[in-house]
This record gives sequence, C-alpha cells and structure tokens, in this order.
Amino acid sequence: MRLPHRLLYCSFFSGLLAFLICSTSTKADDWPEFLGPNRNNRSSETGLRQSLSADGVPIVWQNKVGTGYSAPSIRGDRLVLHHRVGGEEIIETFSAVSGIPVWKHSYPSKFIDPFGYNNGPRCSPVLTEELCYTFGAEGLLLCLRLKDGSVVWQRDTRADFNIPEAFFGVGSTPVLEDGKLFLILGGQPNSAVIAVDASTGATVWENGGESTWNGVPMTGWPGERTVQWNPADPAFQKQASYCTPVLATIHGKRHLLCCTRQGLLSLAPATGKLNFAFWFRSRQDSSVNAMSPLVQNDCILLSSAYFRLGSVLLRVRPSGDAVDEVWRGTQLEMHWSQPILEKGALYGFSGRNEPDARFRCVDWADGRLRWDRFEGWPNAGHSKLREGEKPPEFYGRGSLIFAAGKLIALGEAGRLGLFDLNPEKPGELGFWQVPGLSYPCWTGPVLSNRKLYLRDESLLMCLDWAEPAAK
Repeated sequence: MRLPHRLLYCSFFSGLLAFLICSTSTKADDWPEFLGPNRNNRSSETGLRQSLSADGVPIVWQNKVGTGYSAPSIRGDRLVLHHRVGGEEIIETFSAVSGIPVWKHSYPSKFIDPFGYNNGPRCSPVLTEELCYTFGAEGLLLCLRLKDGSVVWQRDTRADFNIPEAFFGVGSTPVLEDGKLFLILGGQPNSAVIAVDASTGATVWENGGESTWNGVPMTGWPGERTVQWNPADPAFQKQASYCTPVLATIHGKRHLLCCTRQGLLSLAPATGKLNFAFWFRSRQDSSVNAMSPLVQNDCILLSSAYFRLGSVLLRVRPSGDAVDEVWRGTQLEMHWSQPILEKGALYGFSGRNEPDARFRCVDWADGRLRWDRFEGWPNAGHSKLREGEKPPEFYGRGSLIFAAGKLIALGEAGRLGLFDLNPEKPGELGFWQVPGLSYPCWTGPVLSNRKLYLRDESLLMCLDWAEPAAK
C-alpha cells in the first residue's frame, strides 16, 4: 500500500526530527589512549545505561585475542589492540562497531615475564587522526599509519639506552603533546624519562636519574636520610615504573609529572628541565609504582600498594619548584588502577592482592576513610576458571570509569558492576558476571560511542552500554 505524498512528508520530517533530538541529547566520545580522552578514566558521553541486572547487557561482538594487559584504543571506527600470539607482538586494528579485522602489523618478541605473568604487551596504543604509537614489552617504540599499519618510524629503546631489566617488562604507556612523545624508560645514568619527536622518533631530551636524585630527602623513610645514588646497587639501577606520565598546568606552569620507581619527577615538557623531585618508594626492593598520578588544581596524589607505602597528597608551591605534604596514610593503597575523584571524594579499589582488596571511598582533602567495602576472596587462585566452574561474585582488585554520573567497575575475575557516587556508603546499582571473561581481568574497561570494551588474557569483547531509551 502506497502512502499519500503528504503522509510521506510527515513521516520523513517526523523521523528527521526524532533523529535530531536523539543526536543533540546524546554525546559520544573516542577513547584514543590509556585512561581515555582526558587521561583520567572519565568520559563525557551521555545516553548511557543507568542500571545493570544480573541478566547483563547485549554482547555486540567478541574475538579471541592474544595475551597482554594492553587496553584497546579507539578513534572513530578504528579499534587498535596490541597483543601477543606465540613469538610475535601484534598491533591489530578492528572495526570498533563489528569487530571485523582491518589490518595488523607484527614483529618478533622473546620477552618472558620474570615473575611468570603473561608475556604480552602492557602499554596501550596512542592514536591520532593519522598515526598509531605503540610501546612493546621489550621496549620497541613504533609509529604506524592508522589507515593501513605501514611503519613511519621505529626505535629499539633497549639498544639506544642503558636500561636495566624491569620487573614485569615495559609497562609505562607514552603520552603525546605538542609534537613530542614522552616516555618513562628508566635508562642509566640520567634517562629515566625521555621525549622524542613524534614525527621522526628522534630524541629531543632526556632527564632523571643519578644527577636528579642525589641528595634528595628520602621522605617517608626512617631517619633524616637523603638519597645516595649507587650505580652498582640494583635498587637504584631500576628507574622505570608502570605509571603513565601526566601533563598538567599548575599555577600557570605546564608540568610533565612522571612517577618513576624512585618517586615523582616534575619536568618542563619543552626542555626536560627539572622542576622538583619527590621521593616515593617502598622500602622493599621488590616493589614498583604503578598508579599514574592524579592531579586536581595544585594537588597531586601518589599511591602504591607495596609494603604499606600507601598514599600521599602533595601541594605544589606557587613557585612550581617544590611540593609540601598535605596528608599521608595507608587508607588508600592503589595497585595499578587510578581512583576516580568526584566532589571531593576518591573512589578506588585498594589493596595489593586479591584477599586484601577493598573498595573504598577516601576524602581528597584530608585522607579520611569515608567507607570501606570488604567481601573477602574465595579460593580462585592464579589461574583461569575451569569450564563450568562458577565465577566468584567478588570484585577483588578492579578498575573504574566515571561516566554519566555513575561508576563502571570491572573486577579482576570478570565481575562488572555499576555504582552510584555516594560518599556515605557503597551505592551498588547492580552487577553481572560477564560470560567468557576469566581471571585475571587486569586491563581496565574502555568506553567509546556508548560501547563498553572489556578484555582478559584471551578474549576481547564489545558490550552495548547505551541506555535502551537512548538508542
């Protein structure tokens, strides 16, 4: 049956109006690098789901992938994953919408994790409109064209710098600004941090190491000690951390904040000149810093889960060349994920191991513990769940995204949760044990264009995270 022209016009304009209303009332974002579009695990997307039931959400697609802890990065319709299959590290691009492979680039890797964890890459790709930057577990820095994966330039940082073997391979994702790529390398004697030209890979500057730390007060350690750098001591040779650099403007001055294994360095992004150094290291040798610094206004939060180091909040002086402690304590011990700061409250999974992991809310201004959710941890062990085995209904250690006024939580055994922001008590709205995901899910979730992307050590999946009414 054919509709009269008048009704066709009405139908067309009604559909157009509905599309425009939907388009203007919802907002979508890319997730082009580690920790998202603003490098803080926060998304400004709208039209996202506000509830979660045990029945879960639609799975849009899922692919078997190689090992690694690298989170995917997304720009437009391109999702880039850095993973390892057999003896190769692979940079592979998929359609973010369908999961269909587009291109891949591979190279040999002989990396073996000294502690028996998986041997895949740890760093997330950094995507621009035209380029893709990756940093492999053995220190190969690559720049590829995003459209086809062809190589623009590459550098073997192990060959170019004197870098002692790290505890768990290379794990500090680079950041990009003003045509420079910034990396925490941990090179000796004074190349803990470097900047390279993003278009050529050539070194622009290097800093951090013996000349930086000698004589710096060992804040938080017993006695009035200062750093006495000893190049022969393995404790000082290892400078690299698993924290990604943070760029921030404080008191009108641009800072490149790098939490190395020894502690926090503030460097001038343009020149690498040192602004200040603050000692922040566990007294136990077998320890690392893994949480990227969190900055608000003139304050910087550092946190670690190793051997009671805990957290410290620092305030940068107006001169920009020193910091003062605001508070210090073990009420928040972040292992690898970064907490969410909202309206003066910090929300994060605190604890070094599964049995002692807790979901906590801590006051930003004074470190006061507002609430503590502790469930214990069942006998899951450090292996994948066997087929048919019931997953533990616990988060353990986890990662968070703040979006549309809610916290999206992914626990290390594949439990996905949705929380209200409530500084008075845990506000869990619902949870879902994601089918197919197995311990350990140590890669943080990624949110882009109202799709939620999750991975473990063998599976990458895309979930529909749009509020049903917003579709």
